[in-house]
Amino acid sequence: MTAPALGPGATRRRVLFGLLDGDSWSWASIKAMFWFILIILLLGYIPDRAYYFTVFSTIDLGINVISPVNLCPPENRGLPCPVPPGAALPWDPSPTELSLPAPRADGAVVQSGARFLYIGGTDGATASADVFTAEAVAAGTFGPWTSGPALPEPRSRAAVIFSAGSIYVFGGLDASGKATTTAWSLTADASGALTAWTPVEAMQLPEARAGSSVVALADGLLLLGGVDANGAPTSSVWKSKTSSSGARGEWTPLTSMPEVRADAELAISGSHVYVFGGRDASGPTASVLRGTFPTGTSDGHGGTIPPANPDLLSWAAGTGTSNLPGPRTDAAGFFANGGLYLVGGADGSGVQNEVYWAAPDAKGNIAEWRHLDLTDLPEPGLAGGAAVVSGANAYVIGGRTADGVITGAARTSLAPKPPFFQLGLFGATIPALKIEGEVGQQLGYLAAAGVGTGNFILLIVVGWAFAHPERARELVGRIRRRGRPA
Repeated sequence: MTAPALGPGATRRRVLFGLLDGDSWSWASIKAMFWFILIILLLGYIPDRAYYFTVFSTIDLGINVISPVNLCPPENRGLPCPVPPGAALPWDPSPTELSLPAPRADGAVVQSGARFLYIGGTDGATASADVFTAEAVAAGTFGPWTSGPALPEPRSRAAVIFSAGSIYVFGGLDASGKATTTAWSLTADASGALTAWTPVEAMQLPEARAGSSVVALADGLLLLGGVDANGAPTSSVWKSKTSSSGARGEWTPLTSMPEVRADAELAISGSHVYVFGGRDASGPTASVLRGTFPTGTSDGHGGTIPPANPDLLSWAAGTGTSNLPGPRTDAAGFFANGGLYLVGGADGSGVQNEVYWAAPDAKGNIAEWRHLDLTDLPEPGLAGGAAVVSGANAYVIGGRTADGVITGAARTSLAPKPPFFQLGLFGATIPALKIEGEVGQQLGYLAAAGVGTGNFILLIVVGWAFAHPERARELVGRIRRRGRPA
């Protein structure tokens, strides 16, 4: 069907700076897209922002990809703005009221429920059997330390872990400085009170070890390295499987590490095991080892064929920037929020206070280790400290400095605040209300519903005005005339 011819002298209406015909499909498509986006904004995006404006501390308006202007809260205490991923706040030393009852280094600290336990260690002269306990409090710290159930024998540099409701202590140095094979466990009773340590004969180590590292797997425990009865670092890797009934099995050997290692930090992320820091036969090392468990293969139908040997570890030694910036042993280390953290340690010339962190990518590769002077320990140097992560906070307790073994602790937050204002090329981040708790949630729902209802009414009014242009112009004229002076 042909379009009707224009009358004599008539011209087609041009829009968009004369680029388009006012009656063309192109102009109709642009108007339809405009109204589609406007409806999405009014009924979806803006009510969504209203909810988050109520319950979050900041909200993003637009796509804030590049932000030349960034303002961070003073709680970040001088960290770069925005804060580099994985960075922690500056460390705060604990008050004297929260110091250990006695100086300790080379012990271990674990959290069991709302309770911290500092286990064993040395006073600088000999291993100790003491166990100190402290209750966690809501403010992100813990209360004073008190005496808990002592170990059956003194131990320092033992491998300690909390797993499946129990605390386990494997090996370690005894009072004479010799590595041991013992395995003990501690479990709270039904009332939450700590009982006594009991031997776990099935988990006694195959050989004497001290300075080993232990980590929990989905089906058991993994214990790596340490020194043997002669004090030599080893490359051994042992696994204790957990049965379907929850019983712990004896240790069986897996593929050894490609290098000997003792007093190292150990972490697991997905199918990857990371061994960083520690010492080899030559002393402190910067080498980072990565072990990988097989994950199975695709069956071609969306499923996975389990690996023939799920315990077959393959190892790779780090190269270049995947290794630590410098050698470290006897450091405090932990894994949190997808990142590896190494705190303090000794490099062969003395104790150090640097804090390094790295975030492995999806394939398990480490691109670099990061460091900020502001996040170093307050002590001029610390080795033999015990690290534990609780919620958004990390603690390093005890340790030894250049002046000797200490009783103090230090705490940091692993959750620096994001910028409260950012101005980008395609959006902005602005402060919000952040009403916490159930009240904030309910007020957020009300805000979203109120804004959405108001915008829906606005769209109805606009639609009516477009459908009745003469009536709409008449109403606008009346409003204007009413506002004029007589």
